Amino acid sequence: MLTQIINGHILTPQGWMKDGSILVNDGKILEVTNSDLAVIGAKVIDAKGMNIVPGFISMHGHGGGGHDYTEATPEAFQTIIQTHLKHGATTIFPTLSSTSFDTIRQAATLCEEAMSQPANIVQGLHIEGPYLNRKMAGAQWGDFLKDPDPDEYIPLIESTKCIKRWDISPELPGAHDFARYTSSHGILTAITHTEAEYPEMKAAFETGFTHTAHFYNAMPGFHKRREYKYEGTVESVYLLDGMSVEIIADGVHLPATILKLVYKLKGVEKTCLVTDALKYAACKNKEIDDPRYIIEDGVCKLAESKSLAGSLATMDKLIQTMVNKANIPLADAVRMASETPAQIIGVSDRKGTLQKGKDADIVILDKDVNIRCVFSYGNIVEGTNTMIH
Repeated sequence: MLTQIINGHILTPQGWMKDGSILVNDGKILEVTNSDLAVIGAKVIDAKGMNIVPGFISMHGHGGGGHDYTEATPEAFQTIIQTHLKHGATTIFPTLSSTSFDTIRQAATLCEEAMSQPANIVQGLHIEGPYLNRKMAGAQWGDFLKDPDPDEYIPLIESTKCIKRWDISPELPGAHDFARYTSSHGILTAITHTEAEYPEMKAAFETGFTHTAHFYNAMPGFHKRREYKYEGTVESVYLLDGMSVEIIADGVHLPATILKLVYKLKGVEKTCLVTDALKYAACKNKEIDDPRYIIEDGVCKLAESKSLAGSLATMDKLIQTMVNKANIPLADAVRMASETPAQIIGVSDRKGTLQKGKDADIVILDKDVNIRCVFSYGNIVEGTNTMIH
């Protein structure tokens, strides 16, 4: 169906287009124009002066709606995807926390099936662990943690094309060989749950680690050993200009001052917004069904240590936090949730910006940065068309 979205402020790669319109057909953007003239035969949707922005890209989220991707069932995958889609995540990379390789293979099969669909919201699989530093593992369960084993990861990667990102601790034995292999296969290779200082970080970057997961979380900053001071992972990442980062901008994992600092030092082009959401995100029933967790202060924590375990955020919450708490311009906040992750994870040819020929994944935000409508491949996502009524 030919659809025309009119009377909106459109975020384009060149900046805001005032009072423009977007023409959509067969799931693609046909044109982005500053004209509101109605096109004959098109279904017209009036944006009523609100902001029209690219759909968000969820490149690190473990669950939502009461399910986790490690359940590795069609029901879990579908529920999580639909839950986050309603909050503007029109492109999703399901994230697996540390688990068995049998579960990873089951999830990969489900991911391949989702990617084969005509209007595929899922664009690839993201694996976090199980190759993690035990001392920094946090909510990643110790039963699965181990050093990188090429007899495990090579056959897995060779058996599927769906793995697009893999995060491990770079200081583990064999981690550099892992990064050389994964990066040579087009897999975004990220640093996570680490104690690495600058020499190790520099070496890791040179072997293929180009991204840092949940920046500031599960990694040390500036610290002392005895009377001597040392840079931490955080300072090392800042010193590596080519290293991209992601931040959990839920307003709890990082304070507004640090969100502003990352934005200032790393910039829009190297910073992604991620939820790192757990199964309890956007869940009607917030009752915890796992004694290892508690919900407190708007996040999920480990019951034993009170350490942060993951967020309850959705992608729209991240935008709101960056704009309303960190005072980041809306255009830059949106770009860090759409254009930048699309570039970093390799889907910018079809996702991340509102341009002719790209997938018609579109979000309409009101002046208070609330979602008023979500389009996935040009179709309004059920339950999100509050703008129209």
